[in-house]
Amino acid sequence: MRDGRQTTPIRYDGKVAVVTGASSGIGRRLALDLADRGATVVGLARRKDLLAELEADLRSSTPDSTTRVCDVGDTKSFQDVLGEIEKNHARIDVLINNAGVEQLTPVEQGLSSAYRHIFDVNVFGVMTGTLAVLPGMLGRRSGIIVNVSSDSARAPEPRHGAYAASKAAVAAFTEAVAHEVADRGVHVHVLYPAWVATAMGMSGVDDGGSLPPKLVRRTDAQVSELVLGRMGGRRMEINAAVLPLLAPIGRTVAPVSYQRAMRQRAR
Repeated sequence: MRDGRQTTPIRYDGKVAVVTGASSGIGRRLALDLADRGATVVGLARRKDLLAELEADLRSSTPDSTTRVCDVGDTKSFQDVLGEIEKNHARIDVLINNAGVEQLTPVEQGLSSAYRHIFDVNVFGVMTGTLAVLPGMLGRRSGIIVNVSSDSARAPEPRHGAYAASKAAVAAFTEAVAHEVADRGVHVHVLYPAWVATAMGMSGVDDGGSLPPKLVRRTDAQVSELVLGRMGGRRMEINAAVLPLLAPIGRTVAPVSYQRAMRQRAR
């Protein structure tokens, strides 16, 4: 079963999977787990040294797996890399747009260069990857795309305006595309991974923030298992935690209390 309780891990033998942001964190775990389940994986990221380590581990599971240095924020380069992968492997069956950046953008800094950088990677990188692989998937009437959003899209926090806006854009774009291709054999999902203690996930803590509640904390292994079990299923959203789903309800039912709680975080 792809929706509901999973009894036997789903295999991806013979599938060609591309994972962005594969050099660390959730992306690395997803790449390794896909290879362990039989997929030929191409891991994309910017850090060559970490990719070399990943490639060795991937090939211990599937010898044809490889890695490529690629900055998804450079959309032309990203599009070219995906085209080369599709040409070399004849297809791309799975694309996980996981690469992302997070940076504080307090209002005192104004419209800094951080806004452009965050949107180039988090939004235009996701859009580029999705739209680049869709023609082949639609032609074969088969394919899976997973775009990684964030619970910040549902409950934006102070000083994270650019990041929250970028992840909200990812969610909206993914939903629109998912509806458009739903009856054409392609499954497009948006992932809300909760909070994972990756280098990016710790950025807010390192800047003086506190750890989120235990109810929303997940490990990269837990998120990977959830994604590989749910992607390709009927549900568009893949939610690693339930608590963030209540944020829109709280904002509607008790707006003053919700605002007070969120604004307290600004202090």
